[in-house]
Amino acid sequence: MKKLYVLASILMLASLVLSACGGAKADNLLDDIKARGYILVSTDPNYMPQSGLNTAGTRPSDTKCPDDTYSAAEMQGFDVDVAIEVGKRLGVETCFATPDWDVVTAGGWGGRWDISVGSMTVKPPRPDIFHFTTPYYAPTGVIGVPADSALTSVEELAGQTVCVATATTYLDWVNNALDLNPADIYVQAPAGIKIVELPTDQECPQALEAGRTDFVAYVTSKTVVDSNIAAGMAVKQLGGDLFREKNAIAIDKASPIDPTSLVEAVDNAVKAMHGDGTLSTLSVKWFGTDLTQGLVE
Repeated sequence: MKKLYVLASILMLASLVLSACGGAKADNLLDDIKARGYILVSTDPNYMPQSGLNTAGTRPSDTKCPDDTYSAAEMQGFDVDVAIEVGKRLGVETCFATPDWDVVTAGGWGGRWDISVGSMTVKPPRPDIFHFTTPYYAPTGVIGVPADSALTSVEELAGQTVCVATATTYLDWVNNALDLNPADIYVQAPAGIKIVELPTDQECPQALEAGRTDFVAYVTSKTVVDSNIAAGMAVKQLGGDLFREKNAIAIDKASPIDPTSLVEAVDNAVKAMHGDGTLSTLSVKWFGTDLTQGLVE
């Protein structure tokens, strides 16, 4: 009996030592994030004004961010600021991973990052794959064309070729497969549109700027077209808004660590940011208008 007692004491001591040294694994994702001191967020490095690299930023020497990720100082944009604020409200540093959008929307992240703050629209089948927070903003989809385009209406795109980013609501719109609340869809895509598909939204206007001529228009967020015009690109908006998309923070349901408590904490942070005006302030800062209203039930 004495030997068993001694053995039990040794095992208990070893367990305490492992816990003190960080060897014990948290049984939920929120505690795991707090233990390591940072939350890893996926976002697009080429989607300004939502998110992009900050080439003037300097990586802090004391950052907890892994070497293959970006610190908050090295990123910029609306989504980036939202993610940083979420991190602050969780009491941790925010770090950024920049996987391809189609990889993010496929789910099955395998713990490579914790959440997506990348303007992901809540639409089927995504709720089968992700936990979504309360939407944090809702921009509209529009069409951009070269400034000298002779097109005067959306209907004239019938049979024409347009550029659109992979795995987006804009691609769904072009394919007449947009599964949103009917009240949020204002215009249907003309028949027979052909598609040039690129990895991210900003690559379409950037391709036009570089002289590419195999498409006559691009479908994206109004925030992107407005930013293109503000940056001096020779583009303009064709017609009015196509649809309104409610975008939310996404968390993988297949996370290897239970994400339930993290989902609740991040959702509470988003609701608080709506309530105290933080999201409105950030929207006006980056878009010049408040795209955050009417989203909290």
